[in-house]
Amino acid sequence: MHRALVASLVTLLTFTAAPARAVTLEQAMADPDWIGAPVEHAYWSVDGRSLYYHLKQKGSSIRDLHRVDLASGSDAIVDPQAMANADGPDAAFDRTRTRAAFVRNGDVFIRELANGRLVQVTRTPQPKHSPQFSADGRALQYRSGTEWFSYDIVAGVSGPAALVKAEKDPDAKKPDDLGELQLRYFSTLRTVKTDREAQKKHGEDFAKGDPTRAPLPFYIGDDVKIEATSLSPDGRSLLVVTSPKGHDAGKTGKLQRFVTESGYEEQEDERTRVGRNDPAPQSLLLLDLVRHEQHKLALDDLPGIHDDPLKAVREENEKLKRERGLDTKADKKDDASAGKDKKKEDKKDDATKTRAVRIVADAEDGGGGGIAWSEDGKALAIQIRAIDNKDRWIASVDFDRAKLVNQHRLTDPAWINWNFNEFGWEKDNRTLWYVSEETGYAQLYAKVPGGKANALTSGKFEVSSPVQSADGQWFYLRANAEAPYAYDAYRVATGGGKLERVTALKAVQDFALSPDGRQLAVLHSSAYVPAQLAVLGAEGGAAPRDLTDTRTPEYKAKTWLDPAIVQVPSTHTKQPIYAKFYKPKDFDASKKYPAVLFVHGAGYTQNVHSGWPYYFREQMFHTLLTEHGYVVLDMDYRASEGYGRDWRTAIYRDMGHPELEDLIDGVAWLAKNASADPQRVGLYGGSYGGFMTLMALFRAPDVFKAGAALRPVTDWTQYNHEYTSNILNDPQLDPIAYERSSPIEFADGLKGALLIAHGMIDNNVLFEDSVRLNQKLIELHKDNYEVAAYPMERHGFVHADSWLDEYKRIYKLFETNLK
Repeated sequence: MHRALVASLVTLLTFTAAPARAVTLEQAMADPDWIGAPVEHAYWSVDGRSLYYHLKQKGSSIRDLHRVDLASGSDAIVDPQAMANADGPDAAFDRTRTRAAFVRNGDVFIRELANGRLVQVTRTPQPKHSPQFSADGRALQYRSGTEWFSYDIVAGVSGPAALVKAEKDPDAKKPDDLGELQLRYFSTLRTVKTDREAQKKHGEDFAKGDPTRAPLPFYIGDDVKIEATSLSPDGRSLLVVTSPKGHDAGKTGKLQRFVTESGYEEQEDERTRVGRNDPAPQSLLLLDLVRHEQHKLALDDLPGIHDDPLKAVREENEKLKRERGLDTKADKKDDASAGKDKKKEDKKDDATKTRAVRIVADAEDGGGGGIAWSEDGKALAIQIRAIDNKDRWIASVDFDRAKLVNQHRLTDPAWINWNFNEFGWEKDNRTLWYVSEETGYAQLYAKVPGGKANALTSGKFEVSSPVQSADGQWFYLRANAEAPYAYDAYRVATGGGKLERVTALKAVQDFALSPDGRQLAVLHSSAYVPAQLAVLGAEGGAAPRDLTDTRTPEYKAKTWLDPAIVQVPSTHTKQPIYAKFYKPKDFDASKKYPAVLFVHGAGYTQNVHSGWPYYFREQMFHTLLTEHGYVVLDMDYRASEGYGRDWRTAIYRDMGHPELEDLIDGVAWLAKNASADPQRVGLYGGSYGGFMTLMALFRAPDVFKAGAALRPVTDWTQYNHEYTSNILNDPQLDPIAYERSSPIEFADGLKGALLIAHGMIDNNVLFEDSVRLNQKLIELHKDNYEVAAYPMERHGFVHADSWLDEYKRIYKLFETNLK
């Protein structure tokens, strides 16, 4: 055996025993309970005197609910007895702020703020959602599934606010020709029919005027499915989102489980592949609950709704098909035999065709994620997205004419961001606010419908999660205004003005404004401190008061190597590429070091920031690599979040190419600034990072000598629709984009050493991806690769044994090929 390899293996075997290291590999990959769980889902009590948060139990996935009393600082777990008087998250307040309502354990409660009295409104097994007070404060409205209920606070009576049935109206059936003949023959039948109809109308009219009666049902037809509903606070209107019943979701495969409790193989359905079928188009129906009328809200007047934004893409692909001799008679639509009349007719159809839309993607469990009512119920705004991903509209509703009125259109030749789409109504019930990327960066705007928009924030940074204070004077939001990697809470006056910094923590993950608007609770972290809870004055200027420190003594005793955030010059863009750089404590510029690049997953996420990383295990692994003589670079390549629209969409129809250019720039930076040996460079990453590892090894084999592709996408035609169609369109329409973006197309370029590791029950990036690539490499006669399969892991590994096995293999790969 080669002496260098023997030395590497000896190093590997003693890896967990070196006394001077910050952490061993076994500890880094162990259950993170040894670190201490991060604080999760913090929220205020409705009186603003306490804060609640969730914390995972040690050795279990169970989360305990904690309550911190701000006056005394005491922190206690809410046990079953105390739960009876606990508040729930996302409380809704009435307009006088004398009552608050919330959902706890699936049931609805009301808290009287003057005396603290708690009233349980429901006690049923069906979960409830979306509590809101009526505009006059006399009732509490809430939802179960897509059905809305109203609870009369004074009378203590609860009942349906509306009855909507996806059925045909049983009384709307018209008689056939035989029935009409009978009515013409027999006057007695006509009398009975007239009397029956009169009784029905009398009953309906009487029921409308009797507030103690259940509402009359609306029949919206048996050809639709109710996707979401939203009730106006004044109780006068209900918006219903529908889709065609029986919409074909597309063919799904079967995911196979081999290690099971039963001892037999088991199967579950996989998700639909991209382009196998588009999501169901949605339509809008406005129900007038007072007049008992229903109106369809047509989309025809939305600007751009009749455009064909993919026309040039379609023509490019059709041209390539003809050049390759793949076009068929059916493809030759411009054939002379079609005639001029046919061309005119096609052009006319294109001009009148309405694009399919959805009412945003987060309308889960019958909720209206893209629907916003003003507090008085007199104004309604709806967010609408084109299924082709190129347009987002925010439209208000003209109730008198039952029409949509466009208030803002955001269009993008690449794709509309799935983040930064918040919107709503200000406390004045007449001003619409929204977040838009129209300048290239997500910023906050406000406008009175029909008027001109006012930019409340501006700059080359991103804002998100706007929350208006109870008095309507301020918007609080999260932004990276100081630097792309530093996130803090800020505020801006609702009328516009200076963006004021509230926190100076550089790593605020989330915040919650107290009910009275005077305090701000923040979840904040740092590179080696998981999220903790703190509180400070809402006006800022003072240091926050820390309420938690969940780290274990063992973890706090460790000394860590803080990564430096550096700016890598780009050879392809004016913007630098932000990256985390790790180097040995005893770094010697006169030496040459092997280098490793880490490639984060998800594509559109941000890993170069000042806070606790999602990849905390990998961060510890990078420290270990530096202790073994490596330099490590972790880059926010193009496609990453936090750097604006152009950085995000650089990969449109071209995944894997701009990012690879950035990684190669990272190698050049390491060689120039960190004494890295450009002949000894490896990389690794999971999911999108695994995809990029493959692209690097296949397309730049002379730059990267070894790589570990973890749970990688190998062929984008096999991934899901929601993510992939945004970036690459549909594979049937745009095969060019898939061909240039799928690693399996470039597999013949592999020269270096490759490790493929994949969970066999991964229901995100399917295990089939790695199996198919394995077959391709077999056919290409490649032999410098291995595949590690994990029978009990999904996309994100959860078992410490699997983590350790995977990272032992990664370390061995680098030691064997880069040392």
